[in-house]
Parts: sequence; structure tokens; C-alpha cells
Amino acid sequence: MQTYEPPELPEYAERVLQAAEDIPPGRVMTYGDVAEWIGEGGPRQVGRVMALYGGSVPWWRVVRADGTILPGHEHRALGHYRAEGTPLRDTRGGGVPRLDLRRARWDGTAAGTPVSGGDQGEPGTDG
Repeated sequence: MQTYEPPELPEYAERVLQAAEDIPPGRVMTYGDVAEWIGEGGPRQVGRVMALYGGSVPWWRVVRADGTILPGHEHRALGHYRAEGTPLRDTRGGGVPRLDLRRARWDGTAAGTPVSGGDQGEPGTDG
């Protein structure tokens, strides 16, 4: 009987997932913020890693630059956001709320000191 061994996680994916784990409860980073913070790739590459491997980390803390909640995951994500006290803002017409990125966005520091590879500087404002 052969035993199944999952393929080794690419180093870039490990860095993206570690960044997601480092984001404090109630805060978020955009895909572009994560790429900038780890110093490699871009929003699409981070999104691909999160789509393939992000189920084991707080995926709801890595978000789109416009604050919209990941389609198809709104209910689960909103549950996490509300439990963690993540700032949300209502949308016109009473649809699914958006993240209030001005208040929820994390700059990659904890008590003013970089964490887990955050020596790349503060993320910019693009996503």
C-alpha cells in the first residue's frame, strides 16, 4: 500500500500564507498589500496562492482592494468579520456590506514593530 504525500508547498506560497496568519483579528490587507509586504509578486499571484492553499489560514483577512467581500464566500466571511469586529460599511440599496478599508487596513506592524518578514516597509494604498 502506497502512502500519499502531498506536494511540498512552494516557498512563495508559504510566505503568503504566513502573512495571512500574521494579520491581527479585525484587520485586513489587500492582495497587493501582501505582495508588497513580502516583497515579491503582485495581487494576482497572492490571490492564486490564497485560492489554492488559503483554506488553512484566516483567508477572510486578505481582501480585494475595493473592499468587496469575496463572491461566493460572503456569508462565511461576514460571520468572521462580525465576530472579530472588523469595520464594515453598508452599501447603497442594503446589499452585502463592504469592508471599511480606511479603518480595517493593517499596515503590517504590531505595536510599531514589523512582524514575520514585514521589513519590506509599509504597504502602499494600491491593491
